[in-house]
Amino acid sequence: MKVAIPSRDGRVDDHFGHCDYFSIFTVNDSKEVVAEEVLQSPQGCGCKSGVAVDLAKKGVQVMLAGNMGEGAKNVLQNNGIQVIRGCSGDVKTVLASWLAGNLRDSGISCTSHECH
Repeated sequence: MKVAIPSRDGRVDDHFGHCDYFSIFTVNDSKEVVAEEVLQSPQGCGCKSGVAVDLAKKGVQVMLAGNMGEGAKNVLQNNGIQVIRGCSGDVKTVLASWLAGNLRDSGISCTSHECH
């Protein structure tokens, strides 16, 4: 399974569409990270950038994110990527928390492109 996290300086970026890059982790059936890669973020709005298609082509199945609008969430989900919003902190700590079953989607979406 592959898990993506919108990132800036090794931390979850507060807003999906403004991140510097996506940290992508490959996790095996034993919930161990077996590979890590970076996908540079395209410029522009996350819901219109085409990044969801790029992430899906890389095999990403889960997005652990801070904040994002409904448009971005819908585009990711339409590309087969489960979205967990409300994440914050160091990307590896967030991933470990999700793997341990401790993260749930906050259910909160940004209502504007300036949401942080």
